[in-house]
Amino acid sequence: MPKKIDHNKMFYVDQSPIHGKGLFARTKLKKGKYLGTYDGPKTKNNDMHVLWVEEEEGKWIGRDGKNILRYLNHSRNPCAEFDGFDLYVMRDIKKNEEVTFDYGEDPAG
Repeated sequence: MPKKIDHNKMFYVDQSPIHGKGLFARTKLKKGKYLGTYDGPKTKNNDMHVLWVEEEEGKWIGRDGKNILRYLNHSRNPCAEFDGFDLYVMRDIKKNEEVTFDYGEDPAG
């Protein structure tokens, strides 16, 4: 299991050019780095800060984000990705760059 991360040393929240508030890197983050776990209680509601992860074929689990990772915004050219509820850097992230991931939404739906 990945170690605990001090998110406040790694990130800050600010106004996003993408949508509302966003999560930004305080320092350069190298490809492959573990950025933390999306933490919060399990939920069945599809609220604003819920991250859905497919645990088994067709079985989805939602977490209502309560840590700073809830400010991640969507991008079709993301710099981070989730493995389950754990977030990792996909490519080097520059200092002050917004940290994004692909929500995986169906563009037709």
